[in-house]
Amino acid sequence: MPILLDNLKFASLPWLLAESWVTNVQWVPNGFNRPWVLWLMLVPSLLLAWIWARRSRGVPVPLDHSPHGSGVVTRTLIGLAESLPAILLAVVLWILAGPVILGKPIEKRSVTNIQFCVDISGSMTARFGSGSRYDASMEAINQFLDFREGDAFGLTFFGNTVLDWCPLTTDTSAIRCSPPFMRPENAPPWFGGTAIGKALLSCRQVLMNQPEGDRMIILVSDGSSGDLFGGNDADIARRCADEGIKVFGIHIADYDVPEQIVTITSMTGGEVFNPGDPEALAAVFRQIDGMQKAQVEQTVAEQLDHFVPYAWIGVVFLGLIVLCSFGLRYTPW
Repeated sequence: MPILLDNLKFASLPWLLAESWVTNVQWVPNGFNRPWVLWLMLVPSLLLAWIWARRSRGVPVPLDHSPHGSGVVTRTLIGLAESLPAILLAVVLWILAGPVILGKPIEKRSVTNIQFCVDISGSMTARFGSGSRYDASMEAINQFLDFREGDAFGLTFFGNTVLDWCPLTTDTSAIRCSPPFMRPENAPPWFGGTAIGKALLSCRQVLMNQPEGDRMIILVSDGSSGDLFGGNDADIARRCADEGIKVFGIHIADYDVPEQIVTITSMTGGEVFNPGDPEALAAVFRQIDGMQKAQVEQTVAEQLDHFVPYAWIGVVFLGLIVLCSFGLRYTPW
């Protein structure tokens, strides 16, 4: 009995697959590329009407006293067989009209342009956890890259001078490979100071060149900056806010965050953090990721050609025509 049941399941599998295909196919198209071709459907319609309405099938044979049947069943079968070419022509015209359906709307992730602005002044060599402030910062940035897969990232190093090290790109390998090259110990002497205002304006210029997507600067520094005094902090904040740029600050030092950094981050819609250890620094980047979620846009559904089900119907009717030609056809003798 189990063997018989297994055989029945195997035999019913093709029917189950066929039923699944038929029920899941969209049979009514959403439109046609060449709707004028549908006017030619009058030709197969007239052929079908002629096949079933004509009365020229019979051949009179003079036979006396011989019974004859009406031949309704035979006539119907032959009429169906003769209708197949006209139906096949209708299927071909339907395909030539170019049926189309609407594909599924595609969700497109809106790219966020994120510019890292990292301080490489001499103070960034100070101890922070098991390494330096610079080491902890770059390690946390590398982890942040994994959170934001699909976004565009750029990297700017600064001291008294600004260096746009890596342009905005979705390929994060350049940023991941950069820490050894711009360590504060290896930086030229003119990177010794801290010019945060100059660095932020440079990052702003980079982000302004991006025509679409959100814009964000993540400032990593351990000091204050003289070029933010005298109201320059508010001016820089307004210029960033006018371009829709949010500034997030990470003050990686054991003293209070400079007031100017608080002003810039608050005016642009960002926030400043003061992590005390590498674990807190990693948590800060996760928090920034949660505050600036990637936007998902729903794109318009695309029109797709819809030939396959009708092509299979045409193949079936063509096969029936071939089978009927072996004997199920009208002959006058």
